[in-house]
Formats: sequence, structure tokens, C-alpha cells
Amino acid sequence: MATLQASFCSSSFSSATFKKTKTTLHNPKFQKSSHLSVPRLLVDELSQPNGLLNLTATSTHIEMNPNFKNTRRSKGSEAISDSKLVQELYAIMEIVSDRVEMHKNICAQRDNWNGLLLNSLNGMTATAAIMAGLAAVSGSGGAPILALKLSSSLLYMAVTGILLVMNKIQPSQLAEEQRNASRLFKRLHEEIKTTLALKTPTSNDVKVAMEKVLALDKAYPLPLLGTMIEKFPSLVKPAVWWPEESKPQHEETSETVERNGWDEKLEEEMKEILGVVRGKDAAEYVRLSNVVLKVNKILAFCGPLLTGFAAAGAGLVGLTGFGSWGAVLAVVFGALASVVNTLEHGGQVGMVFEMYRSSAGFFKLMEETIESTLKEGEVGERENGELFEVKVALQLGRSLAELRDLASSSSLSSRFKQAKEEFASKLF
Repeated sequence: MATLQASFCSSSFSSATFKKTKTTLHNPKFQKSSHLSVPRLLVDELSQPNGLLNLTATSTHIEMNPNFKNTRRSKGSEAISDSKLVQELYAIMEIVSDRVEMHKNICAQRDNWNGLLLNSLNGMTATAAIMAGLAAVSGSGGAPILALKLSSSLLYMAVTGILLVMNKIQPSQLAEEQRNASRLFKRLHEEIKTTLALKTPTSNDVKVAMEKVLALDKAYPLPLLGTMIEKFPSLVKPAVWWPEESKPQHEETSETVERNGWDEKLEEEMKEILGVVRGKDAAEYVRLSNVVLKVNKILAFCGPLLTGFAAAGAGLVGLTGFGSWGAVLAVVFGALASVVNTLEHGGQVGMVFEMYRSSAGFFKLMEETIESTLKEGEVGERENGELFEVKVALQLGRSLAELRDLASSSSLSSRFKQAKEEFASKLF
């Protein structure tokens, strides 16, 4: 009897303990305070007769990670940091997109300046010449001749003043500058978009993007006063629109091979291409820039000079001792001035100069890119060699086979000291 009572007490104690434990597990307070979810295996084991023993045995395998909170916080801070960098790049993209529209609108405005001012100048010059001729052929003197003389002289002087301003700012060159700036900002916008699409941005990506924006703002300023690019420089230099001493950072991936796509043959090929670009293309476009600049200087000097002589000739019409020579001077110099102005601004000589200067800058940028890549001693830090070769070939308007043929022929010509006639680029 005592044995039965002891067994009954033991089973009652076990059942009570089981109910208490199960109640505790299903208690909402317990679930809220616990950082771990109880596996389904523990609930199943608790349903068995020896649930307490199984719970005790299984609980020894539940270990709290002391660094759980710190790990979660570190991952959260990294996510916040990455999100902040992404937001910064998107903000830069918005600024760049605004710059594109800004330069595009100002380009259209300054292109309109060139056309409207040229048409106005030619119209004023023609009107002044006609007035000078009428003043000479009219036989009667007095107020009519004086009015025609004064009107012709004033028109010629106005044309001279407008020409001086127009030749100083070169509207066609200003329009080309803004056109180039719009194209380069579009390119920067696509670069940032590619960075966001292919990888997680870093602080260096944000820094490089900001430096490129500021470099473009400096290379192609918007104001006309104070920061305008010199239109008649004493020494022609290629246009520079990239940050100084900028070195691209390339992260190694798991797909990076041992040589990162580079070998001795490719390095020699890039050295030969560098020599051709520097010796032929860049030098040729600097030479062409100097030629166009000299022509533009001559035209810019002759235009106001001719209209000034025409204004003086118009003032001499009807004076004794000069006869009709004053009218001849006014009409002839006015006609010559119209021709010169049409050649300079209608032919957009300033735009041609800026185009050649920008082309020289393009080849200078290619030189610096190839040179800095080859100077990088660690192959893994370079851009992938095969990708770099494709970029160089497409920038020069060539296929890979044509690029390699150019490098090999350049090597042979330098070996035998023969001058090469072929340029590296087929685009310009």
C-alpha cells in the first residue's frame, strides 16, 4: 500500500511539473522576454512521459551567443552606411542630370546668339552701305545728305562695337563648350548608374564622382564674366575635364584570374598604342588647333577694323576734296566686313577650334589612362586586361584585330625607323 501511494505521489508530482513547464513555455510573457524560439522538437519531447528529463538534456544544447546583439548592430550599421552611400550617389546623379539640362539649354541659347547677332550685323552693315551710297549719288546737299551720312556712320560704329564683343566671347565656341559639357555629364551619369547596378558603392566611388562633377564645372564654366575660357590663348593646350591625379580603384573578385587578363604581349601592345596616340593623334590635333586659332585671330582683328574704316569713309561723304571716295570706302569696306564676319561666325571658326582642342584632350586622357594602368605594378589592382583592350579599341574606332595590327605595324616601323602615316583613331 505504501508502495502504491509513493508511486501515485511520484506520478502526480511529475504530471504537475509537466503542466507547469508546459504552461510556462506557452506563457506570452515568456515568449516576449526570450530571444530564442523553442524548436518544435522540444514541444514533441515534452509530450512524452519523460518530458522533464528530455527538456533538461536538450537544454544543455541551447547556448546563448554573447555577441548576438553586437553582430546584429554591426550588420545594421553596415547596412545604414551602405544605404547612405547609395543615397549620396543618387543625389549626385540628380545633380548631374540637372547639369545636363542646364548645359543643353545654355548651348541652344548661345547658338541662337551666334545666328541672330550675325544676321543683325550683316543687315546693319548692308543698310549702312546703302545709305552711304545714296548720300553720294544724291546731288542736293543739306540735311538729307547729312542724315544719310550720320545714319551710315552710326550703324558702322554700332557694328564695330558689337563685333568687338562678339569676337571676344565667340558665341559658336561657347555653344560647343556647353555641347561638350552636356555630353560628358551624360557620360558621368551613366557611369554612376553602372556603379550602382554592378556593385555596392564605396566612399571612394562617392568621392570620385564628386571630383568629376567639380572638374567638369571647372573645365566648362557657365558664366561669361571672370571664369570664361580664354578664346585666344597664347599657348594652345588640350582640354582637361577630369580630376588631376585620379586613380581608379578596382576591387578584386572571385573571378579574377592570376594575371587579371594581362600578359607581356598585351602590355607591349598598349605601349605601342600609347606611342602612336601621343606621337600622331594628340600632336596632330594640337597643330590643327593652332592653325584654326591663327585664322580666327586674323578674322577677329580684320572685322572691326574694316567696319571702322567704313564708318570713317561714310563720314567723309560729301566733303570737299574727297568727292565720292568716302562713299567708295564706306561701301567697299562694309562689303569686305560682311564677308569676314560671315566667314568667322557663319563658318563657326571658334567652334572648330574648340572641337580640335577637345579632341586633343580626348587623346591626352587616353594617354594618361594607359600610362597610369601600365605603371600599376600590382596586376590585380589594374582593370581587367581583356576589358581594357576592348575599351581602347572601341574608343579608337577599331576592332581588336585592327588594334593589334596597329600595334605590330607601329613596332616594326619604329624598329626600322620608318615614319608611320596611319593614325591611331578612326573616329576623328
